Amino acid sequence: MATYAIISLGGKQYRVREGERLLVDRLTTDEGKTFQPDVLFTGGDGEGNLSPRIAVTAKVLGHVRGDKIRIGKRRPKSGYRRQTGFRAALSQIEIQSIGASSKRAATSQPAEKVEAMEAVAAQPPRGYADFTVAEINEKSKRWKLEQLEAALEFERANANRKGAIAALESAIAAKQEKEG
Repeated sequence: MATYAIISLGGKQYRVREGERLLVDRLTTDEGKTFQPDVLFTGGDGEGNLSPRIAVTAKVLGHVRGDKIRIGKRRPKSGYRRQTGFRAALSQIEIQSIGASSKRAATSQPAEKVEAMEAVAAQPPRGYADFTVAEINEKSKRWKLEQLEAALEFERANANRKGAIAALESAIAAKQEKEG
């Protein structure tokens, strides 16, 4: 049975598993619709298949824009300066099934796996230890409540910076007020 597949979308190849979400170049498929990408390879359990007859079903979760990239040109001594930017048009997809297996099999996960996924979700944002207090104050407005609580716990256990703790506590209070 195939546990992973390599699919081709927009001239790029992606290694995917069931239930996995990824960002790809913008697709023409509407949000909420499913589609079947080209399957190049399937594998799992030590076996590989270069000519698969297995269908992979994916669902478009939404269309988003990537981070802004700033591009600057400059020539010395002449006063020439130009600045432009770029944001990639992306689609977020979720792999629903590979082959005959369905999503129902993926939803019945063992309790340990669910707890491990919840523990991963309750971690401070990536690179948090390197953030300055000003960056924490600015970026904490966009974090989820679980990330804010995990960052506050990390801050109290390790760095114990007063400004960061105050910023996180105010962000948590604002999130709770907004939700409740």
